Amino acid sequence: MKLISLLLAGAAVAATAFSAQAEVRFGIMNEAYPPFFAKDAAGTWNGWEIDLMNAVCAEMKETCSVVDVSWDGLIPALQSNKFDVIWSSMSITDERLKTIDFTDKYYNTPSKLIGPKDGAPGAAPEAVAGKTIGIQVSTVQSEYFKAYFAEKAEEQTYQTLDEAFQDLASGRIDYVFGDAIPLSDFLKTDFGKDCCADMGDVADDPAVLGIGIGGGLRKDDAALKAKLNAAIAAVRTSGKYDEISKKYFTFDVYGK
Repeated sequence: MKLISLLLAGAAVAATAFSAQAEVRFGIMNEAYPPFFAKDAAGTWNGWEIDLMNAVCAEMKETCSVVDVSWDGLIPALQSNKFDVIWSSMSITDERLKTIDFTDKYYNTPSKLIGPKDGAPGAAPEAVAGKTIGIQVSTVQSEYFKAYFAEKAEEQTYQTLDEAFQDLASGRIDYVFGDAIPLSDFLKTDFGKDCCADMGDVADDPAVLGIGIGGGLRKDDAALKAKLNAAIAAVRTSGKYDEISKKYFTFDVYGK
């Protein structure tokens, strides 16, 4: 009996030690997406989304790590257990909810078009007639193009936004369509401000563009979802969310 008790106690200690070493793995896209995330010279990921991740992890009292994969590989990698949560500016949409679950939103911004400096401003379908629009693959903007622009314009898809920016600057495409913040961030760079300009935000359609950005989860990860939602709410309530955001933005990135 004593031996059994000792064995059970040893197993409990081992289980506790394993739990203490376990970590929550956050999956992000493996390309720079400033100001949300980008690698520094030492190869460390930094940015608003990384700072928020760290604050959420501190609130959960969890050790966290970052796993980076290609944008279109994020959902397959989540489903094959390569990490535990997608934390990569992924919009919460009905289409994605058929496959994965999401936390509550942690930010929400509009989508916009940018074009050449001498281009006429305008982001409505009639403004893009006959034009070629560069869009990153597997994004809500690609779905929006199909719903609103496909009859009037041509879509050119890219694996990364940087590739689209380069083609826009060189005149190979007429517009780039994407989330407002990284596009606006590009326009502030030396490269972007010399070549390109803001054409305006597109009309919102939550059914296509989603209801905000959330953490993507496997359907059966209810416990992690509850922990993440509680931590996101606590970070917002405590003022830490605003403290982090003021380092990167002059507006409320949480949105409507």
